[in-house]
Amino acid sequence: MEIKSVVNALAALAQESRLAVFRLLVQTGPEGLSAGKISETLGIPPSSLSFHMKELAHAGLVSSRQESRYVIYSANFRTMNDLLGFLTENCCGGKPCVPTDLPEQEHSS
Repeated sequence: MEIKSVVNALAALAQESRLAVFRLLVQTGPEGLSAGKISETLGIPPSSLSFHMKELAHAGLVSSRQESRYVIYSANFRTMNDLLGFLTENCCGGKPCVPTDLPEQEHSS
């Protein structure tokens, strides 16, 4: 995955509504959801949702298709997996990563 694509995807996800939409579409799976159902589920006004979907589509994170009079949006799982792969490509210096329980750090005020 090219750096410019990674930056675009991360920028698109770095907004609360778009992150919520993307997570909902990932949970829904390849069948996707209509714009109306996304709007209703997340409480995002249709005019705002349209803007957010455009940003996610521009970053390659979602795709849309027309079904009758509805626009159905789906997460682009290939882009998602490519992004995750890019972010973890050199994880743990190439050694298998083993989760460890780290003690929580206390925050001083």
